[in-house]
Order: sequence, then structure tokens, then C-alpha cells
Amino acid sequence: MTGLAILLLLFVAAVYVVALYNQLVLVKHNVAKAWANIDVLLKQRNDEIPKLIEVCRAYTGFESVLLTRLAGARAAAVAALAGSGAHAIGAAEARLRAEVAGVIAVAEAWPELKANPQYRALQERISGLETAIADRREFYNESVRINNVTVERFPTNMLAGWFAFRRADLLEFRDV
Repeated sequence: MTGLAILLLLFVAAVYVVALYNQLVLVKHNVAKAWANIDVLLKQRNDEIPKLIEVCRAYTGFESVLLTRLAGARAAAVAALAGSGAHAIGAAEARLRAEVAGVIAVAEAWPELKANPQYRALQERISGLETAIADRREFYNESVRINNVTVERFPTNMLAGWFAFRRADLLEFRDV
């Protein structure tokens, strides 16, 4: 009878450990899925920036320094996406967002440029992507929060340590 009780206790403990492990796997994959959504949107937005630069460059006298800074910020954002962590990506994205806003603000003083259908379409597309990025970033950060709480909570934290489940970083766009 005692042997049966011990076996039952071991079975219950094993089921509990498997459930905790599966929970860790689930939250880790939710973070990865949320990041993949942001990654796609950031790449789409980054693909639109050279088009915006070319449309603006077509107008003689448009501030070339501003366009050069925008191109540099885009290059930094693309490089950060290629292999940096969330902190570096957040900083590069904040700079890029500021440069895009600067170009759009200067373009307001150019009635011919504002009237250009290609410019208007690009401005709307970039604006729509920015909105989608903000929505997906909120979802990603919530997935990261759930992951981090799960990884730190006892007794899951012991399993997380044994199986190398890690905290994830929030994606924050800091002002530059």
C-alpha cells in the first residue's frame, strides 16, 4: 500500500513538472510569434523609406541633409534588426521614427510634394505601418511580461533555470 502511494505521488509530481515545462514552452513561443509580427512590419516600413527618400529627392531644393540622415537612420535600424537585442532595436527605431517625422514635417512646406500622389500614398502607407507596429509592439510587450513572470515565478523558475528558459526584453522606442 505504501509503495502504491509513493508511485501515485511520483506520478502526480511528474505530471505537474510536465505541465510547468509545457507552460514555459508556450510562453516562449508566444514571445517569438509576437516578435515575428513586429519584425515583418518593421521590414515592410523599412522597405518604404527608400521610396520616400527618392520621391522627396526629386524636388530640387528639398533638404538633402535631412534625407541623408533619414537614410542613415534606416541603415542603422536595418542593421539593428539583423542581430541586435530589443534595446538596440528600440533605440534605432526611435531615431528612424524621429527622422521620418522630420521629413514629413519639412514636406508640409512643399505644396507640390504634398500634392504628389506617390508621396501621399507613401506617407499613408508609412503611417499605417507605424500604427500597426504600435499595436503589435503592445502585444509583444504583453507576451514578454507574461514570459518574464512565468520564468521568475516559483517553482517554474527552477525548471526555467534547468532548461535555459530566459527572460525577454521589452521593445521600447525611446525618444532621441
